[in-house]
Amino acid sequence: MKIRRVSVRAVPAVAAAAALAVMTLVPQQAQASPGPLVPTAALAGLTALTAAGSYYDEETGRLVVNVLGRDAEEIVRAAGALPRQARFSQARLDATRRVLDDRAAIPGTAWVTDPRVDRVVVTADSTVKGERLARLNEVTSKLGDTVTVRRIGTRLTRMIAGGDAIRGGSARCSLGFNVVKDGQPYLLTAGHCGNVVANWSAEKGGPVVATTQTSVFPGHDYSLAKYVPGVEHPSAVTLNGRQAQPITHAAPAYNGESVRRSGSTTGVRGGRVTGVDATVNYQEGQVTGLIETTVCAEPGDSGGPLFDGDAAIGLTSGGSGDCKAPGAKTYYQPVPGALAATGAAIG
Repeated sequence: MKIRRVSVRAVPAVAAAAALAVMTLVPQQAQASPGPLVPTAALAGLTALTAAGSYYDEETGRLVVNVLGRDAEEIVRAAGALPRQARFSQARLDATRRVLDDRAAIPGTAWVTDPRVDRVVVTADSTVKGERLARLNEVTSKLGDTVTVRRIGTRLTRMIAGGDAIRGGSARCSLGFNVVKDGQPYLLTAGHCGNVVANWSAEKGGPVVATTQTSVFPGHDYSLAKYVPGVEHPSAVTLNGRQAQPITHAAPAYNGESVRRSGSTTGVRGGRVTGVDATVNYQEGQVTGLIETTVCAEPGDSGGPLFDGDAAIGLTSGGSGDCKAPGAKTYYQPVPGALAATGAAIG
């Protein structure tokens, strides 16, 4: 029996994250389109008071870094990136997020710092109404222009369902990435899947292929399951039919990155990263540090892989909307964090 995941060919990638010491800039991939190589050390002069996030601009093929002041602008130019004057610093936006964490952790809401608009974007779904909506409005109104609220007509939820793919009992999820730990084979999937399934099968009524060892949700959203002997577990993924591509490493997401997601319900879908370090308030509790994207997903896609070429990026956690209409938003547990927490590695 072979257990595979879904991936695609490499897509353009340069790198970026936010500001200060958390600004991690990754060299351009060998197969990527032309773009700058921006070493982290070149931006070491920026601080949370002089910078406010960064993103990859596909039109120019450049890294854009939000800055405050001319000195910061010159640091960014010297590093080979494009400076963009911002209104609010990273420190100010981080303070806004702390207020939201403390006073607005309302089920059906999510927030992420969006460097394109230099704001914290709060999403509120259709369940946020009455006293909950009044509370959210009270908190956000006092935060002024550092925050903007976006209402959506669908529910913000986990993407779990009943059916096939990797399953246990009535739960159906999607396999994320094959990994190794202490020389033994494991698989990564979503924590909200692992919480409800002890033994995984590859098909309905089939034999057990893996058993859940670790599962974390809420807080984060990852689960590690150990394969039983005799199950093939290549660090490769199927594309269409019998085509396969290796997954060689894990990498952090960056704003503007072109990514693909695979799930057992909707197959392979593409989109872009619109935020990193997002907070989502599910009905079951708050999950932090997530990746936000424009890729659609539906129930049963939970746990599936988010990837950029041969790089493992994230595990599908949840979102709003579906693949039948535009405007969907999905959230992902970063793979590097899940690997670090479980002591596993891509392989």
